[in-house]
Amino acid sequence: MSIFNRISAIENKISSLEGRLDGGAGPTAKRLNKKVASGGANFENLINSLAEEEKFKPGASSVGAPSSAQRMNSESVRPYVTEAAQKYNVDPALIEAVIKQESAYNAGARSHVGAQGLMQLMPETAKELGVENSFDPRQNVMGGAKYLSQLMKMFDGNLTKVIAGYNAGPGAVSHYGGVPPYAETQDYVAKVLKNYEDFKS
Repeated sequence: MSIFNRISAIENKISSLEGRLDGGAGPTAKRLNKKVASGGANFENLINSLAEEEKFKPGASSVGAPSSAQRMNSESVRPYVTEAAQKYNVDPALIEAVIKQESAYNAGARSHVGAQGLMQLMPETAKELGVENSFDPRQNVMGGAKYLSQLMKMFDGNLTKVIAGYNAGPGAVSHYGGVPPYAETQDYVAKVLKNYEDFKS
């Protein structure tokens, strides 16, 4: 059974139980999160574990994560950064600042929540950006730069909001009117801004 079929089966089961328990009243997500939180887990972790089990890969690519021998550095990633910066009108220093913080130039990086490659693209985001294989360095950088370009337009070039949006999502930034009050995001923004200044100098 594919991951999508598993997710669909889980959602159908939740809907069935919800209808039996309370006639479908109230949002599913809130009740489910409350129930699983008491057990020290959440729905996202369940889905991620299924994704890991299926070794999910973005797009139609059958290529897995590169070996550690394919770890890159500032010099080797620069051609992709330059190309992406020119195509999407994004400061190359910003692209590389994000790469350094997200993966430390590891083209095969995979986070515990499923983000992949140099700029740590989530599979669904990568797909929306036209990235078929997030572990391909050029595709990943082009996709990440395109996303940064979208965020730049959304937040009128406000660099702090752009960086926060890359980490926490643009919705969270819009909701809070700036950097969300998440320790991880606040730390991320500070580090990427520091990287950015280093690459600009």
